[in-house]
Amino acid sequence: MHKHYKRATLAAVAASLATLLAIPAGASAAVAAEPGDGPVDADIFVEKVDGLSPGFANGVDVSTVLSLEESGVIFRDAAGAPADLFDVLADHGVNSVRVRVWNDPYDASGMGYGGGNVDVARAVEIGQRATAAGLSVLVDFHYSDFWADPGRQLAPKAWAGLTDAETVDALHDFTADALQSFENAGVDVSMVQVGNETNNAIAGHTRPGREIDAQFAALIAAGSAAVREVLPSALVAVHFTNPETSGRYATYAAGLAAFGVDYDVFASSYYPYWHGTTENLTAVLSNIATTYGKKVIVAETSWAHTLDDGDGYGNVIGAGGITAQYPVSVQGQATELRDVIAAVAAVGDAGIGVYYWEPAWLPVGPPSELEANRALWERDGSGWATSAASDYDPVHVGEFYGGSAWDNQSLFAWDGTPLESLRTFQYVYTGAVTPREIVSVEQVARTVSDGSPIELPATVTVTYNDGTTEHPSVQWSDAVDWIRGPGNYSIPGATDTGLHVIASVVVEARNFVQNPGFESADMSAWQLTGPAARQATADGSSGEYAVTFWGGAAYQTSASQTLTGVPAGSYTLQATTQGTNSPSTDTRALTATTSAGSWSVPLEFTTWNAFHTATLPEVVVGADGNVEISASFTLSAGAWGVLDDVRLVAASTAEPVDTAGLTAKVASAKAIDRSQYTDASLVVLDRAVAIGEVVIAGSNVTSMDVKDATKMVEKAVKSLKKIKQPR
Repeated sequence: MHKHYKRATLAAVAASLATLLAIPAGASAAVAAEPGDGPVDADIFVEKVDGLSPGFANGVDVSTVLSLEESGVIFRDAAGAPADLFDVLADHGVNSVRVRVWNDPYDASGMGYGGGNVDVARAVEIGQRATAAGLSVLVDFHYSDFWADPGRQLAPKAWAGLTDAETVDALHDFTADALQSFENAGVDVSMVQVGNETNNAIAGHTRPGREIDAQFAALIAAGSAAVREVLPSALVAVHFTNPETSGRYATYAAGLAAFGVDYDVFASSYYPYWHGTTENLTAVLSNIATTYGKKVIVAETSWAHTLDDGDGYGNVIGAGGITAQYPVSVQGQATELRDVIAAVAAVGDAGIGVYYWEPAWLPVGPPSELEANRALWERDGSGWATSAASDYDPVHVGEFYGGSAWDNQSLFAWDGTPLESLRTFQYVYTGAVTPREIVSVEQVARTVSDGSPIELPATVTVTYNDGTTEHPSVQWSDAVDWIRGPGNYSIPGATDTGLHVIASVVVEARNFVQNPGFESADMSAWQLTGPAARQATADGSSGEYAVTFWGGAAYQTSASQTLTGVPAGSYTLQATTQGTNSPSTDTRALTATTSAGSWSVPLEFTTWNAFHTATLPEVVVGADGNVEISASFTLSAGAWGVLDDVRLVAASTAEPVDTAGLTAKVASAKAIDRSQYTDASLVVLDRAVAIGEVVIAGSNVTSMDVKDATKMVEKAVKSLKKIKQPR
């Protein structure tokens, strides 16, 4: 899998917040057990997973390791000394390694596609090193020459033009030959994954819907048969994702059973920012285990320890993609990984393992050396894709090739030293304790329509590294009363425990589109054609629902709405989309039609979870107040898309107000050396600055607002009282 595409807290905040709360050094929420029984002293808190089997697969996928080493990345042991990655993994409780296998990840000139250039020979080399370190190996066949995931399952170049039956034979033979190479090299293969995230397709065969069809079943069965022939003691796994979608896994498992497909393990991806709760994960995997007698694993999971970028190539998960389940920190990684292990173990004896995805995919150099990094990514394939991959997968790669989009989710510091979160694989057996400290403070966010009251919470949630929470009350600045019109505003506050917090307030102009984000089950305002349908999905740009569509053959689909009673004037129309497998020859358009004319703008599909908002900046509505809006698509076979967040809002008519003077005053006030002045006078200054910043952000502020705020800042600066120095 490669997620090249879809409130955080900085780790450094924790120490300063703990200081503010005056948490005693060495204080801990956990009580140490008797010697030999219980939690070990550590730098993170990990709750023990009771009853966890010693044979549970505590695994990692490190498929890019060879390319990273070729690019000069050095891995280190806990003391910081250079060391073999696999020895470091074993020393930190890892007992299994997953390695992907691509058929032919090279172009005609021999240039690798990237992502480790992991063909059979390189996968075997990784497997040998894992075996030498005492680690078992999970072989992950993608049955493609490059990344395979729900958005793409391209057939290998060598299989182009084969009939269905010939493709089944080719998949069987490739699997058998590859596994024989592993066997001949002495690799300890414990499990073989037949396909990677095969929700919609495998080996270039796309199913006509969620149901398993005969060709899909035949391909999985062919891979399974090859495993049984070459490595009869290895477990056979199938792999899907999106456990959060109701009924998805049950449908897949029922289909495989109906065709009599032979396999042992049902594997799921689980990323908290996309795939719902761990409680739901346990439930859907338990259903598979109980109903069909299968073992279950999580084949991929991860979490971010920072929002920073390590190599100059943007990350899959940044501030806009992370969710609030865990803090963005080393502690957050440890808690996430522990929770996923616990969720799989809760299935019972059928829950046999969890694999963290690419925890060692480190930067080959810092962002300041971007050009040098690009040369290494191209030469060694140590980034997610090289330019050579564009010909094989032009829809998903194109001009987006580059470096690691995963470095902020690594379990290693960027100098190659393991983070404490890597030891979670050990700590789940013993538990680990550390001095109690804050790891996150709730990031308050509110979105309201212009003119609606803005209600900020009376308390915020403060989370500690031991998983406990507190809910101190908060006093918000009266700067909120100075909000004027649509815009993005920051409102400061202070808790009764001394923490400084910020509320992000988004004020939106009135949207004339009914059910704009498809969150309401009442779809009577919308007219949908083709396969377009409202669905609960994690693939929308916001909320729980969106309109999604897909077709196994070329197709047309649309979503339209007729608005009436819209006041005459100028408006802006927007819609957000994402999609895959849609070449530039497809047509995708956002259109508005009124009595005054018709306007249209293209809607974009690039890669999975890459959202694009199309904008028609001036839609003129006539006196009749009628507007026809439409998102229409003429798409190729296999194209998949999502439509969300459709907005028709009045264009701003506010006269521009000069805020340059106020901006300068606010900047000057914020630059004051605060150590010289009394706390009481700084409180007055901070209130004035907060009001000034809100006025600057306002879209409908008046000259009087600016004048009043400017005077307030000036007065607060003049009223600052210096701290009296002792004699």
